[in-house]
Amino acid sequence: MSIELLIENYGLLAIFLGAAIEGETAAFLGGVVAHRGLLSYWAAASAAVAGSFVGDQFWFFAGRYATRWGFVRRLMEKPALTRATRLLEKYPTGFILAFRFLVGLRTISPVVIGTTRIPGGKFVVLNAVAALAWGLLFTGLGYLFGHGVQQILGHLPLHRHLLIAAGAAAVVAAAAFAFRKMRPSARHS
Repeated sequence: MSIELLIENYGLLAIFLGAAIEGETAAFLGGVVAHRGLLSYWAAASAAVAGSFVGDQFWFFAGRYATRWGFVRRLMEKPALTRATRLLEKYPTGFILAFRFLVGLRTISPVVIGTTRIPGGKFVVLNAVAALAWGLLFTGLGYLFGHGVQQILGHLPLHRHLLIAAGAAAVVAAAAFAFRKMRPSARHS
């Protein structure tokens, strides 16, 4: 079975699961695949939006109802918890709309939000709005990146195009992680 056929058959499921579990890379690669014409942009973006929404709803409900589960307790012990809690207390609505865009706070944030008194209905609405913006943005960036690669390097075989896109996403993620690690030490100097 070719990679093209795999993407046509399972690409939307992969984008959905990737957006629910990992995030940006799955949505970004969904945009690249859409640029190649294997999936429609709107289908790829919808899968990213739905995956992001469902994943964050799961973590919200884990924070609300499953704090005894071992993996939830381990998440609650992470250093990012303090930062997420501080931002949530200061800007509750803005934080719910923005946490998926903040490096290092994506998974812990809905768990923290679930432990607060923020109504579930409010979280559902704000999570849907934020997932929509996030999914459209990252899938769109992948689509534009795919177009840019094609303009610069020509029409590459799909596996090379995806490797370049995954490499670019990894570099951006590593840079964001490094920036995040450098920021706290700069504040203490």
